[in-house]
Amino acid sequence: MKKKTYGYELIMDLYECEIDILSSKKKLQEYVNKLCKLIRMKKFGKTFIPYFGDNAVYTKGYSLVQLIETSSITGHFSDLWKTAYINIFSCRKYDADKATKFTKEFFRAKKMKTRSIIR
Repeated sequence: MKKKTYGYELIMDLYECEIDILSSKKKLQEYVNKLCKLIRMKKFGKTFIPYFGDNAVYTKGYSLVQLIETSSITGHFSDLWKTAYINIFSCRKYDADKATKFTKEFFRAKKMKTRSIIR
């Protein structure tokens, strides 16, 4: 049986991000909108961007979920550590290099680790 590719996942860990960006619901929405346009993904429904984790300083921050017609974009953001953890998963191929470059620049991250998985 020949193995088929189901989808492509890009995992991005960003460090030393601009706090004014990762702690702004408006900026996170802007990020999703611009990213979807850049990698040609069609959003399915509204972006869910709750702020929570108030019980402990290390858990405070926004998370986001944007369903796309071919899967999802998720993100978790730490106010304390000025970090962002973003995943893009899609059954349709997209330009991971463009997404990586845009994401690092958008959050003004000083460091970034990425991993790509073919599923």
